[in-house]
Amino acid sequence: MVLWHPLKTPIERKVSGHKKINAAPPLILCCSFLILITLGALALKLPFATYEPISWIQSAFTATSAVTVTGLDVVDTGSVFTPFGQGVIALLIQLGGLGLMTFAVVTLMALGNKVGFIQKTVTKAAFNQTDTSTLVNTAKSVLLFALIVESISVVILTLYWLPEMGLQKSFFHALFYTISAFNNAGFALSPNSLMQYVEDPVVNLTITGLFIIGGLGFTVLMDLYKSKRWAKLSPYSKLMLISTVIINVIALLLIYTIEYDNPKTLQPLSEVGKWLAAWFQAVTPRTAGFNTIAIEELKNASTALTMMLMFIGGGSLSTASGIKVVTFIVLILATYSYLRRDKGVTVLRREIDKESVYKALALTIISAGVTWLAIFTLLVVEDAPFLDVAFEAVSTLGTVGLSRGLTSSLSPLGEFIIMFLMFMGRIGPLTLAYFLASPRSKKLRYPSAQLSIG
Repeated sequence: MVLWHPLKTPIERKVSGHKKINAAPPLILCCSFLILITLGALALKLPFATYEPISWIQSAFTATSAVTVTGLDVVDTGSVFTPFGQGVIALLIQLGGLGLMTFAVVTLMALGNKVGFIQKTVTKAAFNQTDTSTLVNTAKSVLLFALIVESISVVILTLYWLPEMGLQKSFFHALFYTISAFNNAGFALSPNSLMQYVEDPVVNLTITGLFIIGGLGFTVLMDLYKSKRWAKLSPYSKLMLISTVIINVIALLLIYTIEYDNPKTLQPLSEVGKWLAAWFQAVTPRTAGFNTIAIEELKNASTALTMMLMFIGGGSLSTASGIKVVTFIVLILATYSYLRRDKGVTVLRREIDKESVYKALALTIISAGVTWLAIFTLLVVEDAPFLDVAFEAVSTLGTVGLSRGLTSSLSPLGEFIIMFLMFMGRIGPLTLAYFLASPRSKKLRYPSAQLSIG
């Protein structure tokens, strides 16, 4: 009998008689995403999926971007893909955003089958949770909540666009944008994203509401639903909510102040339009990928701020990526505690365990290292300005999808690099690190050594 331990012992399962498959949960998760990307690329290459033929790398890039809910595209989604192709993209976004394992668990339940040990461990890897006993309820709650929120948004946007587009077109647009926004994908049916709605409060607030809710994380949302009172919320939920509000407000004020007199972004807009545009640009780097002002026209300070926000990302167990908000906060708290010479890292009258601090540090270092490597590689391959390359790399790893225009001019090798980075950003740097260094328990311990740091 083989026992499974997170990130230590692979799953060993008997199939077809005496044959065995040794596979760790992250490996099964990676293979699931690769299979979905492959199927999506094949579907998008069908003759009736596009108005004009596209290359295999273009279909693979689009499928990867959709499954990883990034939103970068090498061809215009609205003009190149037919309604069938756009429907395939929306389906890939939904499957990739909510997680393949969520759908797998719910499907097994609907068929009357018990969720097995392997399914639970794979789902646990997908949800980044430690308790397998609650995974089935978590998966069902995730799917139900997502469908409720998306249904409400579809109704709002359909009714709003109905006079302009008619019932069929308004419903399709509402469905596509709802799925794309809630899953933090950023795919749009217009080549300029949502820039035509820069001063539209209904579209702005609905779309931002969707990707903020999706980016908070289902753990927080379920905690809010069950607790209904601030005092009863878990420390994680409180920290996530407080941090999200603070980060969004600071980003809003900074974007508004920096871009206020920029004639290519906020300056031509009305006062209400300035605040709406600043709000949208402040929250979209949570890995949403939409934009209502030209990203390439932002001032350098705003671009640097956007890159920082993209690197941070959203919440755990959410449709967003990045290193996660709480990871960022834990690192700040750990640094502050060290400077104060505190014995432990505390927040909201709770002490953060060392494993969480180590995990936050490892995730950030791996993410920063992969980002630097991606920037370096793209600079070697592409003849493009440094800022455009750096912005693209950070956006891709965070599965944000914002771009300064580099994506459309990438070489085939550059497209492969971006595809790999999107994949890494979605499944998580720690998941990939599992394959690079399989942990093992050591019975031998060595004397401690004092090293000079700094």
